[in-house]
Amino acid sequence: MCRIAGIISSQHSVDSLQHKVSFMCEMQKHGGPDDEGIYIDQEYPVVFGHRRLSLIDLSPGGHQPMSYNDDRLIITYNGELYNYLELKEDLQSIGFVFKSTSDTEVILASFSAWGVQAFKRFAGMFAFALFDRQNNTVYLVRDQTGIKPIYFSLHNRELYFASEVKALASLPELQMENENWPVYFMAYGHLPEPITTLKFVRPLSKGCYLQYDILAQTSEFHSYAHLSYLEKLGNKNEIIDHLRQSLKHSIGRHLLSDAPIGAFLSGGIDSSLIALLAGESVKEKLTTLSIYFSEQQYSEKQYQDIIAEKLNGNHKAFCLTETDFSNSLPAIMKAMDLPSNDGINTWFISKYAKESGLKAVLSGLGGDELFGGYPSFNRLKKAAFLQQLPAYTLRAGRYSTSKKIKRLAYLTLPGIKGKYLFLRGQFIPSEIARSLGIAEEQVWSLLEELPGTPVVNHLTFKNQASWMEMNLYMQNQLLRDSDVMSMAHGIEIRVPFLDLDFVKFALQIQSDIKYEGGGKKLLVEAFDDILPKAIYNRAKMGFAFPFQEWLAKNEWVKDQMSQSTGEINKTYSAFLKGERHWSQVMSLVLVQNHQVAKEAAFSYT
Repeated sequence: MCRIAGIISSQHSVDSLQHKVSFMCEMQKHGGPDDEGIYIDQEYPVVFGHRRLSLIDLSPGGHQPMSYNDDRLIITYNGELYNYLELKEDLQSIGFVFKSTSDTEVILASFSAWGVQAFKRFAGMFAFALFDRQNNTVYLVRDQTGIKPIYFSLHNRELYFASEVKALASLPELQMENENWPVYFMAYGHLPEPITTLKFVRPLSKGCYLQYDILAQTSEFHSYAHLSYLEKLGNKNEIIDHLRQSLKHSIGRHLLSDAPIGAFLSGGIDSSLIALLAGESVKEKLTTLSIYFSEQQYSEKQYQDIIAEKLNGNHKAFCLTETDFSNSLPAIMKAMDLPSNDGINTWFISKYAKESGLKAVLSGLGGDELFGGYPSFNRLKKAAFLQQLPAYTLRAGRYSTSKKIKRLAYLTLPGIKGKYLFLRGQFIPSEIARSLGIAEEQVWSLLEELPGTPVVNHLTFKNQASWMEMNLYMQNQLLRDSDVMSMAHGIEIRVPFLDLDFVKFALQIQSDIKYEGGGKKLLVEAFDDILPKAIYNRAKMGFAFPFQEWLAKNEWVKDQMSQSTGEINKTYSAFLKGERHWSQVMSLVLVQNHQVAKEAAFSYT
């Protein structure tokens, strides 16, 4: 797992490009502390940069950027290819010879053998840039489930890319802020793709590749993968058997590493399953990590201890205190790439993983989205019914004193976007408008425009909820925050539930079987022989902290809010009275600071 950057531009000298790419890599050093490399092409205006976090092939043979086939192909790569050993065997059978044991070389050999068709063969989490010198073409490629990020700009027909937005924000030519990002952020609690804080920068979509012709300075976008909710699996006994085998296989793949690897253990169903199955697969005792609190209403220690005792591994439990939280909050805000009111929990558990000597950790992320673990799976049908009401009826809710009624107006937005904001939105448009000092009509116009979402009404209501959670909440918030906050400590988070083969299988299960009984009952049935009853009979808590109490007393937040006026100050006062959720205060803090763009501005010289 690494951090990458690069520029392809004929408008600047190679020396200038090298300095800029080196600077972008330095800004991302936290995500690649083990090695660095720069590729400079003297014939073409191409410079690639790389910061390495070594997990597979720790030798110099894994150094990047890596060249291949007499320097015809050059790659800078961030990620892990979990089926690289199978691909390597296929390639060796047709005559390919390998110099290293890295998955990076397998990607290069695969492209040499199959061209762009190789991308759909890859199973893993990855984002990479590949330069084909023979065809004067650069490819940017992102994995099929969007686990790893890659951001790019085609400003002035030049191609820029990096693993983090703030690396691109360090370049003067890309620093122009997207003035509308606070609207989206306050509505969603994250920035939905393709929005970033920068006007000329956006993320590459998952399962896509960008093909850039260096000589013509033209680009094309191609989708190479599509995940479909085609419900064709209806034999429950066969499904349970396949579910057991598929998840075990995924975890076995995700444990491939030449560096120390462990597992997060929250005490919920998903992380408990991952830890228990990983414990069966490793040769030595599995290291597990947990966070707990002295505030008993938030602590899940009793459930974490049940799994830790069953595993009999190397369990490390950390009590997170309010003092730890307060002392670390400014550093957490600085580590953030795109603004998000989530990710603080991941920052802490990744910090503890680093202190425990680990390089990679397994996470249970994805289980809720695939098997119905959120309240939205039960609420979406009602939201769909309400969305059919006349627009004037829904908009009339704006004048209610009830916040829930006011949120009805979001259902006037079409399709799944309106349902998402009704169920998960942070602020209603009138609050956003007053906080930012703009017209409410402007807020509505922006939200109607982006993000563009496909029509998913043909799916069952439960699968509509799954699509929504996977493609909006998980994609834009959970995965992004997991990547940024873990890499801030040089830790790789691996997500076995999002293994490509496992996801494809899960999406094909008939809804009446997959969601029967609610609460991820199918997962429980499949693994009731190893999963203790106390874990799945408990109430769901999520991965939460005592934020409401801690933020209300936090001096740093008080200092930030002391500069606010009007609607923002009103919201903060309501929060102190217990009338607003902590996530709304975090959103306002980040909007006030303009954290990413302002910190990075003018940092490159």
